[in-house]
Amino acid sequence: MSAETAFRSNISRISRANLSPITYCKRPVEERIRDFQEAIVGYDEFSALFEASRCIQCPYPQACTLNCPAGNDIPEALWLISEGRFAEAGQVFARTSPLPEICGRVCPNLCQQGCVLSRRKGAVSIGKLEAFAADKARQAGLLKIHVPEQKTGKRVAVVGSGPAGLTVAEDLVRLGHEVTVFEAWPQPGGVLVYGIPNFKLDKQIVMNKVHDLEEAGVRFVTNTRIGEQLTIADLQAEYDAVFLGTGAGVEARMNIPGEDLEGVYTSTDFLVRANVPEEMKPDDKRGKPFVGRRVAVIGGGDTAVDCARSAIRLGAEEVTIIYRRTEQEMPGNPKERAICLEEGAKVRYLEAPVAYLGDENGRLCAMKLVKMKLGEPDASGRRRPVPIEGSEYVEPIDTVILAVGYWPDPLLGETTKGLATRKWGLIVADESTGATSLPGVFAAGDNVHGPDLVITAVSAAHAAAKHIHAYLCGQPVPTVDPH
Repeated sequence: MSAETAFRSNISRISRANLSPITYCKRPVEERIRDFQEAIVGYDEFSALFEASRCIQCPYPQACTLNCPAGNDIPEALWLISEGRFAEAGQVFARTSPLPEICGRVCPNLCQQGCVLSRRKGAVSIGKLEAFAADKARQAGLLKIHVPEQKTGKRVAVVGSGPAGLTVAEDLVRLGHEVTVFEAWPQPGGVLVYGIPNFKLDKQIVMNKVHDLEEAGVRFVTNTRIGEQLTIADLQAEYDAVFLGTGAGVEARMNIPGEDLEGVYTSTDFLVRANVPEEMKPDDKRGKPFVGRRVAVIGGGDTAVDCARSAIRLGAEEVTIIYRRTEQEMPGNPKERAICLEEGAKVRYLEAPVAYLGDENGRLCAMKLVKMKLGEPDASGRRRPVPIEGSEYVEPIDTVILAVGYWPDPLLGETTKGLATRKWGLIVADESTGATSLPGVFAAGDNVHGPDLVITAVSAAHAAAKHIHAYLCGQPVPTVDPH
């Protein structure tokens, strides 16, 4: 046995005997709040090897893999990391997920919820190990997309270049189809670029994947919103199949007085202005947003947390998240919220704005809030917030950011005859095949089931790509009943 093999064997033995988590590295708070660089450094080789060695390699079927919507072979990947074969582990993740570098950074780690070590010792940090291994595979040049020399001659239009669109593009180009991706933003990436802040996901990581796809032959057409410059009917006339992966990017509003005041931002407007490089922004979102001294973020999800952390980095002195329910009902990731609090934000529960007040120049200067109590559960299963009569009060504020939810773009349904949609513009599609009410038109991701995770969009897109390929090969793929 070589000295290196003996060393790694000892690490595995010691790690499995101890089973305590090896903490990944976060940049110091006082350092990271001064810039927009990634806040989590992750693992180095030594700590990654130790952490992966905590995996006890459960017998099949492993709960971690069952919990992963993409079906990643997590035990194999962690075994390879524990053996120091980091780049190979990255390839294992890439076999089932086209976005391992991204999911490892932004996924809430559903896989870890199945880890048998969770209850007593803490789950293995699968997500951070995935990001580490994928980065190693990237550095080794092992994430290249291989395409067949023999092409099928079939052409597919993919609408949207977020997680679902990128997944379908990769799956289909690997099968020899010609793929063109249409994106409304100035650069590819969709929500990965224009919705997720740099301190969680560096833009270059997304651009690396776009470059891989371009090298494989995928063509990207940006600044093109389907339903305006082109319609789905136009795409059907030119392509053999169409995939709709437009996500859920239309922001919800509360429709209360003062939402149109200067100083009241929607979350996407604020995040794009704050996080996206100027050369990647659309013309109407150039320049950094004004934050002033006091910032209120309205909402309780991960987007609200992203906005609060961005406001801190822009120099706001007081950043407060206002949420109308209690922490127990909050939809966001508790770990992300803890990082936000660590960076200096505060959260006020059981309150909601009822009006925004402006000065003589139309600039936000205060907001009126009402205190809430919880009533009976609503359709979501959470207890419904009820205003407390006579509890309204006014407080000064410089900037408000609305992060109260997203819905799909209704334009596709409005401009496409025969495309069935439902409440809030969600596209009616078979979740197992991606088939819509139109032959040859498929959809998957947030525009079908509403805002969700990157990895759930990836999983649904894999299924859609499989059935698009079947359709292109002449196999029957039934459309859905529009009723």
